[in-house]
Amino acid sequence: MKSILITGTSSGYGLATARHFLAQGWRVVATMRTPRPELFPVSPNLQLLALDVTDVASIRAAFDAAGDLDAIVNNAGIGVVGAFEATPMATVDDVFATNTFGAMAVCQAAIPRLRVRGGGVLVNVTSSVTLARMPLAAAYAASKAAVDAFTASLAFELEPFGIRTKLVMPGYGPTTAFAANGGERMQGLVPPEYAAFAEKVFAGFANVTMTTQETDVAEAVWRAVQDGTGQLRFAAGADAVALAQAR
Repeated sequence: MKSILITGTSSGYGLATARHFLAQGWRVVATMRTPRPELFPVSPNLQLLALDVTDVASIRAAFDAAGDLDAIVNNAGIGVVGAFEATPMATVDDVFATNTFGAMAVCQAAIPRLRVRGGGVLVNVTSSVTLARMPLAAAYAASKAAVDAFTASLAFELEPFGIRTKLVMPGYGPTTAFAANGGERMQGLVPPEYAAFAEKVFAGFANVTMTTQETDVAEAVWRAVQDGTGQLRFAAGADAVALAQAR
């Protein structure tokens, strides 16, 4: 039985991905800061572990408890929307600590384990902000673009060890908890000088015709894990696919 560890499985894309791999008969190590077993079906193939991607000791403990793994998915992330001028650098630090440095730290813990096993796959979940410009998301976009470049470079150095490295790029997911999870973080980030511009941006989000569902991302991660062609990037969701095709 193949095994996968997924970060950020308390909601949204991570939760859907964990459920998808369970349904496909994999052993799933679902991680989040505070494990919530009620989110998952009862299964002997499910292992719930606490993991905070901003804490190296927490990452190490989770990997030690997880045992042998065939795949690791870096899904944990936080968002921030607002004018960069009004975004405290402490908030920028928080976004990069989770989205960028957290993903890197998980990769660094995973790589020697996969190398010793003779291969495996690393999947980093980023965003369609790496495919097209998104307003009022400068810090968030930068944190995801950094992971995109990191993963593209990392793929070269891991290939000789049989470790495949992939990117999954979800689009806009209005049914996820993205906004709710970042509500307090985003308070006060649209000052009066930006109000008219922000109103147009938010109105545009309310009228989109193509979006990304949680299952779209789960299926894209599945394809990425199974892929043996050398493809690096996998768009997830109708909007992200359209952006990728337009490049």
